[in-house]
Amino acid sequence: MNESLEEMTSDHSVQDSSSLFLSNLSRISNMTVIISKNGTPEEDQIFLNTTAAQALSGIFVWSALLITCHQIYSHLRSYTVPNEQRYIIRILFIVPIYAFDSWLSLLFISNDQYYVYFDSVRDCYEAFVIYNFLSLSFEYLGGESAIMAEIRGKQIRSSCLYGTCCLAGMSYSIGFLRFCKQATLQFCVVKPIMSLITILLQAFGKYHDGDFNVTGGYLYITIIYNVSVSLALYALFLFYSATSDLLRPYEPVLKFLTIKSVIFLSFWQGMVLAILERCGVIPEALLIDGHKVGAGTVAAGWQNFITCIEMFFAAIALRYAFTCNVYQQKKSQAPDNIAPMHSISSGLKETINPGDMVQDAIHNFSPAYQQYTQQSTQEVVQPSQNGKLGPSVTKSPKKSDKITLIDTDDEF
Repeated sequence: MNESLEEMTSDHSVQDSSSLFLSNLSRISNMTVIISKNGTPEEDQIFLNTTAAQALSGIFVWSALLITCHQIYSHLRSYTVPNEQRYIIRILFIVPIYAFDSWLSLLFISNDQYYVYFDSVRDCYEAFVIYNFLSLSFEYLGGESAIMAEIRGKQIRSSCLYGTCCLAGMSYSIGFLRFCKQATLQFCVVKPIMSLITILLQAFGKYHDGDFNVTGGYLYITIIYNVSVSLALYALFLFYSATSDLLRPYEPVLKFLTIKSVIFLSFWQGMVLAILERCGVIPEALLIDGHKVGAGTVAAGWQNFITCIEMFFAAIALRYAFTCNVYQQKKSQAPDNIAPMHSISSGLKETINPGDMVQDAIHNFSPAYQQYTQQSTQEVVQPSQNGKLGPSVTKSPKKSDKITLIDTDDEF
């Protein structure tokens, strides 16, 4: 094998020898070929497509799934504060989606960049998580109207740590809350569009991880994504700097750091790995298990392998950050003759319903609502029989959200 390899590379460039090498090996299955440090292809084995790598990552993935699914189930069993818990459950779903998606991408590493399709689902959900974390913070503080009652008119503290050094002398207004919501919602729009474009570019051979060539799509996708996610996280920083004292009882630091680590650090981790492959630190593969693969596949494989392990620790961190003890206590304190407000299935159905996000997007981007704040109230509708309340209630009462728009000029 080595002798024939030397003959192929003696009179040809690296690119020509790679093409000839692949054509000669196209009928050989279960073979892995990488580019060696001297630029020539050689048969070798990589850790990512071994049984050990798949089993090790699988152990971490299924452990993370068990931890998180139990926590989600606990929240659904004690679904006593729907306006908060719907966002918490959506945030918790990031672990199963990230972990299982990354594990599938690792299992199918040899199948012609299938990881791009799997990762698109993961990338779309991470934008959804940032929005839900900000919305949860709003709910902790009672909504837009309650937040404006606390911060309106106060001077913005100049701080380089929170990125408010350029806002010195300005005061908080409804426009500040609008910017925080709009900055997170734009990421929910930009990210799915970028994922769709990535799939299309990959189908036409114009997208490879770590390829910063101006003729490829990776450079432009990376720039747009970096600007969008940075703007969304900057909005979270701004909101936290304005409401840190109000949020202190809810211990927001662990929540914020966990969300930021999962989303923002994973992006930079993937970019660093892609650059390392382009620089030759991580070997580039030509064949994996007899299947031809494109540039960036090995870097993406390492990203998925590391993510599988990281999600186990993220599941533990999220378990402490979004504990359900408070909601379980509220359930235990409810009178025995009061039926539960939600079943597990109805709570899950409410959680996966994106209607609140659509309504929020309309409220925050429509010019007609720019000077109005939302005030959410709930009306309890007791079940009835033949138009009258029976002596014993067998069905659970329902809560219907009622949104009231308050003109900020008349609110205070």
